[in-house]
Amino acid sequence: MLVAVAVAGLVAGVAGLSIAVVAHNRVNQVVDECGEMLRRQLQVASGSGAMDERALRDLAIVHYDALKEMSGHRSFSLALINAVGDGIVISSINGRTETRTYAKAVQGGHPVEMLSPEENQALRAARLGKGPIVSMDDPLPDFGSGNGDRPAPTART
Repeated sequence: MLVAVAVAGLVAGVAGLSIAVVAHNRVNQVVDECGEMLRRQLQVASGSGAMDERALRDLAIVHYDALKEMSGHRSFSLALINAVGDGIVISSINGRTETRTYAKAVQGGHPVEMLSPEENQALRAARLGKGPIVSMDDPLPDFGSGNGDRPAPTART
């Protein structure tokens, strides 16, 4: 009986030690991540460091009635891009009975896939810093030829 209690105590001790090691490693990881975040924030706040080009910097959202069956412009396209023009355009097409969501990548300010007119408007507004809320009627300059200015397909897939 005494041996069984000793073995159980040993197993519990090893399990406790293992949990402590895992917890210690995770705490160190979190402390390192917090330190890095604080360093980046201090660089931006003091103006001493270069701008973090990976951080999302520009955004724009365009609301519209995609299916012509609802009022209130429930559909939207949202562009989120960083300082070098990389990011995403997210669109949500809302109908009476269903909602479809699309995400399209943007690299160097140009879409990887063809964009709808609303998605293109959101991307252009974000690149120009005109966000966050933009309408389809807002005049925005063209960026010349390239993927971002191709005519959009007429049908949504």
